[in-house]
Amino acid sequence: KEAIKFNSISFDEVLSKGLKVMDTTAFTLSQENQLPIIVFDMNKKGNLLKVVSGEAIGTVVNV
Repeated sequence: KEAIKFNSISFDEVLSKGLKVMDTTAFTLSQENQLPIIVFDMNKKGNLLKVVSGEAIGTVVNV
């Protein structure tokens, strides 16, 4: 099954849609501590630098 890219999605939407963002424990800890998550392709060269530089790539999971 192919992944669907969202620019932004809430924690509640991820749960209601049954999406697999990351492991459940890390996801729950992020949600409980109101820490947004940026989901992106770490295997693509240059993406990590883009994320830490604030470039809008991937999907932001918001509280």
